[in-house]
Amino acid sequence: MLITQPTVFALYAALNGLILLFLGIMVTRQRVKTETVILDAGKEEMIRAVRAHANAAEYIPIVLLLLAAMAWLQAPIWLMHLVGILLTLGRILHAVGLSRSSGRTTERFIGTNLTWIALLIGCVATLIYALR
Repeated sequence: MLITQPTVFALYAALNGLILLFLGIMVTRQRVKTETVILDAGKEEMIRAVRAHANAAEYIPIVLLLLAAMAWLQAPIWLMHLVGILLTLGRILHAVGLSRSSGRTTERFIGTNLTWIALLIGCVATLIYALR
């Protein structure tokens, strides 16, 4: 299989789409378990599930958009993998940490920082390749 910028983008779009799907399923499972029809009803389990999903939905699209731009601008494949791995690992760790506690967790801290690093690298790389 030939690895190209579009295939790297597709890989991370699919993986992070699965993360969003999983987190959405976890929200639904908590709704059934806690008999919560809408919002979070102030229930700790619902708050954590909804925030884990919402947080992923806030960050994943922009980083994927940057990966798409990087692919279109022919950024190096290794750089795209770096952004994709940081995003994917960051989102998984953040979700794991938030699923354990609504307070501070090591996984949540590391996951947030990896996501921010992916976003920063994606922004800088996109600017560099757009302006060259």
